[in-house]
Amino acid sequence: MPRARSTKPYRQTAATLQEEQGSGCLSGFALPPLAVILFSAVFAYFVLRLPAPNPEYLPPAISAGISPIFRIEVLYWTDSITKWAAASQLDPNLVATIMQIESCGDPRARSSAGAMGLFQVMPFHFYTADDPYNPDTNAARGLAYLLRSLEAAGGSARLALAGYNGGIGVIERAEWTWSAQTKRYVQYGMPIYEEAASGLESSPALSDWYEKYGVSLCRQAHQRLGLP
Repeated sequence: MPRARSTKPYRQTAATLQEEQGSGCLSGFALPPLAVILFSAVFAYFVLRLPAPNPEYLPPAISAGISPIFRIEVLYWTDSITKWAAASQLDPNLVATIMQIESCGDPRARSSAGAMGLFQVMPFHFYTADDPYNPDTNAARGLAYLLRSLEAAGGSARLALAGYNGGIGVIERAEWTWSAQTKRYVQYGMPIYEEAASGLESSPALSDWYEKYGVSLCRQAHQRLGLP
């Protein structure tokens, strides 16, 4: 989870247009009708030439369900992931990918940097009354940040993963400036997500991540969840 300290929710503010009523007095003369027609024609010409605006945020396609490639500890949360993803309008496979790398499904996971819970949310993202280890609360705060990252990244899941790990500010920076941790996060996270979304039955990327980084994390989650 990122170290950035900004907790303000992402908002877009529409400008307010006000129409001012004239005083009812003319300036002494009116534009000739021909000039009005000419002005209207020129204005219409330039307006019609303007390209249609491209949306700033194009979210990834939402999968129908959660892929079976994820570890059993993450699949334990399938119903919850589906619910959380729907509430946030996120792809459940992207949500599952974040959980896989962050905690492997351990709701009590805590990093040396102080990140907490299923989505390894930093303390400053919580409200005073929050229980950071409550799965619903942890998901709400973590996925709100993921959604902000996606919006800042224009819908790019790859850049959103970088933003989730390194802070939204890294999205606009050249990749060579990213920390080694953020590069590794994207190196494994994006292929895992792509393999999950593509309908594969297994994930080479997830297997590689598990062997190099996930064994102890997933073992701890397995025990915590009381899985056989």
